[in-house]
Amino acid sequence: MPKAVSAGLVMYRVREQHLEVLLAHPGGPYYTRKDAGVWSIPKGEVGGGEEFLTAARREFAEETGLESWGPYVALGAVKYKNHKVVHAWAFAGDFDPATLVSNTFELEWPRRSGRRIEVPEIDRADWFGLREAQEKIVAAQRRFLFDLEAAVAAAGL
Repeated sequence: MPKAVSAGLVMYRVREQHLEVLLAHPGGPYYTRKDAGVWSIPKGEVGGGEEFLTAARREFAEETGLESWGPYVALGAVKYKNHKVVHAWAFAGDFDPATLVSNTFELEWPRRSGRRIEVPEIDRADWFGLREAQEKIVAAQRRFLFDLEAAVAAAGL
């Protein structure tokens, strides 16, 4: 049984015949100095009874401030080592990372201090070519990049 189920979107664009993807860097003090292997697609938990694609669109909007649009290409699901399952879809678009508006959450920091701070779910987003994205993204999500590349190639874009 999965520990948690999340859903997310991969926004992509083609620039000068190169595929680029939008990735998000997690907010909060734990991730401040971390880079390789911590970026992610904008995603979040699926609510009880919520459609996975609906959850992915909601989470994308909450984490970027941008409403997504279709058509969407299903990229399947991946399972993390902790048994969390993430479902993903891709869509073509463009986004200026400088306009990012992410929702926030409360976190006890430093741990066990009793002090609470508010941090953004994602503190920044950026466009990456596929090779660099493979270094930046959480290892379990790399398959989404391979599947996206195959889907874009099959569509002749």
